[in-house]
Amino acid sequence: MTRLPLRTRDELAEEGQNVWDSITATRGSIITAEGNLMGPFNAWVTAPGIGRRLAELGAALRFESSVERRLLEVAIITVGARWQAEFEWWAHSRMALHHGVSQEAVDAIARREQPSLPDDERFVHDVARQLVDDGHVDRATYDAARELLGDRGIVEIVTLCGYYTLVSFTLNAFDVALPPGEQATWASDGS
Repeated sequence: MTRLPLRTRDELAEEGQNVWDSITATRGSIITAEGNLMGPFNAWVTAPGIGRRLAELGAALRFESSVERRLLEVAIITVGARWQAEFEWWAHSRMALHHGVSQEAVDAIARREQPSLPDDERFVHDVARQLVDDGHVDRATYDAARELLGDRGIVEIVTLCGYYTLVSFTLNAFDVALPPGEQATWASDGS
């Protein structure tokens, strides 16, 4: 059960409703049968000044990036696995598969093992993994990713990793539930 009260659009002040509208306009079916937002978005409409900016950044990173979507999804699931952010994993492991990441690679990333990946996916995974492991990227990894992505792309990947760490923290801190009937990937201690 989430730690924040779940709100419907009608329960929000105008600023929260505006954030709600911008979030739902750029993301698929994220409203529950009860009329609440799934994922980190309930928190964002609770603090709409911050939520609006986070939603805009997320949309820009996913939909305006110079980096191929398949590679973005590799980075996102690498971050989600590190923080064991169940909702993030649930949403983006599906997207990774849809955009061409292999099931074997997705499974290995969930276990935080080194997956067998084509070079482009491996370079992005290595950047994301190093960032979430210790906040740095070694020279060889950086150079390989920069060669693949260019300066703009490497900035976008690093920013994406930071953004999805923030999303993971939001999901985990507020104990955001998976959609009904979905199973958790990692064991939870329930605290």
